Amino acid sequence: MSLNHIRPWRNIYRRKSRQIMVGIVPVGGDAPITVQTMTNTLTPDVVGTLAQIQRCVDAGVDVVRVSVPDEDSSKALKKICAASPVPIVADIHFHYKRGIEAAEAGAACLRINPGNIGSEARVREVIKAAKDNNCSMRIGVNAGSLEKHLLDKYGEPCPDAMVESGLDHIKLLQDNDFHEFKVSCKASDVFMAAAAYHQLAEATDAPIHLGITEAGGLMSGTIKSSIGMGSLLWAGIGDTIRVSLSADPVEEVKVGYEILKSLGLRHRGVNIISCPSCARQGFDVIKTVETLEKRLEHIKTPMSLSIIGCVVNGPGEALMTDVGFTGGGNGAGMVYLVGKQSHKLSNNDMVEHIVEQVEAKAAALDAEAKIDAEAAE
Repeated sequence: MSLNHIRPWRNIYRRKSRQIMVGIVPVGGDAPITVQTMTNTLTPDVVGTLAQIQRCVDAGVDVVRVSVPDEDSSKALKKICAASPVPIVADIHFHYKRGIEAAEAGAACLRINPGNIGSEARVREVIKAAKDNNCSMRIGVNAGSLEKHLLDKYGEPCPDAMVESGLDHIKLLQDNDFHEFKVSCKASDVFMAAAAYHQLAEATDAPIHLGITEAGGLMSGTIKSSIGMGSLLWAGIGDTIRVSLSADPVEEVKVGYEILKSLGLRHRGVNIISCPSCARQGFDVIKTVETLEKRLEHIKTPMSLSIIGCVVNGPGEALMTDVGFTGGGNGAGMVYLVGKQSHKLSNNDMVEHIVEQVEAKAAALDAEAKIDAEAAE
């Protein structure tokens, strides 16, 4: 019996969208919400770009976007697409020929910005290249680069202008018998983005790519993205997400997963439940959690770990986690396994022992999953 069955207030009813493919990755429909990021290396640096992509893959990314601003980038993209372990989205701005070249180079998806890609005739050429090369597309509307006629009409960037831009370009794709597309309406203003996305979700059944653009640095951008995208995901809107941070792309992937995990929409790795610490703590909670986060990064299996400094909330939290440790004073605490008290443990041995317990539990869960999968076959 799932938690959602016994706790209906936790249910999120996702908006029904049609499904498209970004390479081998399904987006929309009943597919899991995918996590994206974007490289910030120079694209002609194939080795460096692929190395960054691999680090993002290790963090769990599903799709990676790569900027294609010039011909050298187009040439490099072919090598990147061929070697990348995940589908590549080519980011196209201003030069429609880069879109054509990217489709021919093996990009799984083309991201075009309606406000700066050029005339309808040029967009049609990009559409043809996408169709000829089995490449999907993302209509990427951005409040900072809306078409001039929409700015003249509305006076300033606003949700209505953003949605109108998106719908105009959806019509252009559909008029050219192209339906393998998703759409986004991004803004750095959380209110504007949220309002635009709600309107967009009502107006089309296309898969929606969520993002709060130019969100800021690691901390401020994480908070802004969590508020904006979290509220939309909670409302059932969103089929794929990208957290835009002025930080390492790997951090974008980590934050993306944490947003999805907090809403129960996607699970990967160890979910650490820990207290903020206070004078009652029986050990250094903050240092312990920082160490465990690094030591457990290699665990991909979804599971939970509670690290609580004292017995006020510790036992209660431990009842709901796979592995738990609660501080008890006198240099020792209590280990909980599958919600039950198991054994006392010295604080000095805590980190190594918890890592061992988590690894053992992950291996057991993986074995159970394998047996279930074989039985299903």
